[in-house]
Amino acid sequence: MKPMKTTPPQISPDASNRERIKHTLDALLAEHQVALIPYLMAGFPNPAMTVELMHSAVHSGANIIELGVPFSDPMADGPVIQKAGEHALAQGVDLSAVLRMVHEFRASDTTTPVVLMGYANPIEHYEGLHGEGAFVRDASLSGVDGLLVVDYPPEECVSLSESLKAHGMDLIFLLAPTSTTQRMATVAKVASGYVYYVSLRGITGAAHLDTQAVDRMLPIIREHVSIPVGVGFGIRNEESARAVAQVADAVVIGTRLIEIIQDGDLSQASQRLAEFLQKIRHALDTPR
Repeated sequence: MKPMKTTPPQISPDASNRERIKHTLDALLAEHQVALIPYLMAGFPNPAMTVELMHSAVHSGANIIELGVPFSDPMADGPVIQKAGEHALAQGVDLSAVLRMVHEFRASDTTTPVVLMGYANPIEHYEGLHGEGAFVRDASLSGVDGLLVVDYPPEECVSLSESLKAHGMDLIFLLAPTSTTQRMATVAKVASGYVYYVSLRGITGAAHLDTQAVDRMLPIIREHVSIPVGVGFGIRNEESARAVAQVADAVVIGTRLIEIIQDGDLSQASQRLAEFLQKIRHALDTPR
């Protein structure tokens, strides 16, 4: 298949300081509701379907979209998400293509926050092609609201955080069961939007979610982090989503969605995604 173009998207300026993530989470917290954040891999199952799946997720109750940027060596991803990324890369989906997808999504949705989740290499490659500062500029113009880079340590992200904030975007970090209070305090200095608590050790896709451990950890995180806390990894059904929602500000689901998208006729993938997320949304809104 012919590779997709690698030029930046042809886009028009978006409003800076839009703070879509903050406004969305503040509104939900005011109503005592939990945010639903689905993770979708850009370009999976094919580039033409990504924006359709994003809209389907929003129409089914998603509040924020995490859009995965394909990368060939994803250290934190399990086999399901890794294969989805490899599939997207094989179809020529690079970071420029991901930004074009966000821009297309913005043509009809100007309110739902979009967070790019991925690794340092695609960003650094993009800047090598288009110049220093090009990624932050183009991501903002495309309508991106936040960035989560798995392998960017918070100690080295002060300037990036400031640049993102100047362009109306948030820098989001992962915390894990092994995170020390010192690490939490360091993250708190540069993070905005929300922090993403990885609810179990290891890679994405594991199914041994320990909700009691989540219950114990989140109060400790909140002693050091003042912004909302989302929880992901291991959430696969209504029961686990509802349990996490008792203590978290947001529930993040990724691997299970990739499985649902690929499990069956691709023409029905958007419908399968919608049906699953509607059940999760109902579970989050229903007291245990």
